[in-house]
Amino acid sequence: MRLRATPHSPCPTPPRGRRRARPWAAAAVAALSLATALPQAGAAAAATAPAPPPASATAPTPTAAATPAAADTGTETDTGRPGDIVRSAPTSFHPLPGVPTATRAWHVEYRSTTATGRPNVVSGTVIVPVDGRTGPRPLVTYAVGTVGPGDHCAPSAGFPHGTTVEANLINQVLGRGWAVAVTDYEGLGTPGEHTYTVGRAEGHAVLDAARAALRLPQAGLAADAPVGIMGYSQGGQASSWAAELRASYAPELNVKGTATGGVPADLLRTADFNNGNIGAGLVLMAAAGQNAAFPELRLDRYLNDKGRFYLDFVTKHCVAVDVVAGLFKRISDVTVRNPLYEADWQRRLRESDLGTRAPDHPVYLYHGTLDELIPYDVGRKLRADWCGKGASVRWQTLPLGHVTGVIAGAFPAMDWLAERFTGQRAEGGNCGA
Repeated sequence: MRLRATPHSPCPTPPRGRRRARPWAAAAVAALSLATALPQAGAAAAATAPAPPPASATAPTPTAAATPAAADTGTETDTGRPGDIVRSAPTSFHPLPGVPTATRAWHVEYRSTTATGRPNVVSGTVIVPVDGRTGPRPLVTYAVGTVGPGDHCAPSAGFPHGTTVEANLINQVLGRGWAVAVTDYEGLGTPGEHTYTVGRAEGHAVLDAARAALRLPQAGLAADAPVGIMGYSQGGQASSWAAELRASYAPELNVKGTATGGVPADLLRTADFNNGNIGAGLVLMAAAGQNAAFPELRLDRYLNDKGRFYLDFVTKHCVAVDVVAGLFKRISDVTVRNPLYEADWQRRLRESDLGTRAPDHPVYLYHGTLDELIPYDVGRKLRADWCGKGASVRWQTLPLGHVTGVIAGAFPAMDWLAERFTGQRAEGGNCGA
């Protein structure tokens, strides 16, 4: 992560020896920002638009009984279970700036759990189609890909303005008549730092977003509504963790299947792959996310002056800016020693590894063979680990990269979820293929 920034040039230039790669890298980054939920369209509006009101830094004291149902004018409730709504208020959902949708939406702040088991409050959005449908409606709890550490990057901040680009895929989910819950993840839109890449915290946030949607009276969802889990990239990590945790953490959810792709199931392998690569900017973001969850890691002890400058820079911006700023940088250029070689860092990073337990419901897992950010062998090993533990896994490879895979893989994933919602058996997946 070699930085050549000056006070007037916050986005450093790549090393001279790699300048020939710039056109391809720039194209990849441009596609990344399009496909992984950076508020890109209408960027000026996104940069200045205020985020929804954050939860108070100190959550309300839990009480034994729930308070009356939230009103559509904006409400705060006070209960103590994960998934209980602390506050809700109407918002709007737009896949593009100025493009309306036949939906109702609510910004919610709901109770969840940190990676270390402490209670916290996370924000998100619940969206329901206005389509005249009566009777049970499926719910998809949707985990977005990397958006960046700044609160203004949160999905819920972009939905009212049509600047959360992954909203285009979410709109396709809504078009099938399914309700959608979208978490902002821990520390993104609420007080505290975003615990980016901390798998257990992400999984809790995804499952509790589903609980919050089912408990939001205005959404009109049945408590036993069929639930699907979906996500790609960081969202693939989050949705996969939700799949693994469902049985122990949220057994009451009627989960029919998880569709998950581009999964960084092994963070140490992924960090090594991106060190000096086009995804190098994500490595320091991930280190900051781990440090936010586990302050005893003391990331500051390992950073040099360039590293401290760069860390301050990435935490204030969204993903495309951070990726461009970090193109082809190496960890050794921003640290006095590499924290990823330290035992305490490796132990915490290994805690986010996937494949240590089998999901208790069918999974559709997909990965691009040309993935430029998450090595294909990481996805293939996750498939082997889950299959080896008896999970029902439908494995799909795509002859594509990471960025193109999010779009190409989403529609077959939705079709697979539709089959689960209509009661079709997953037929044991294709673990033996």
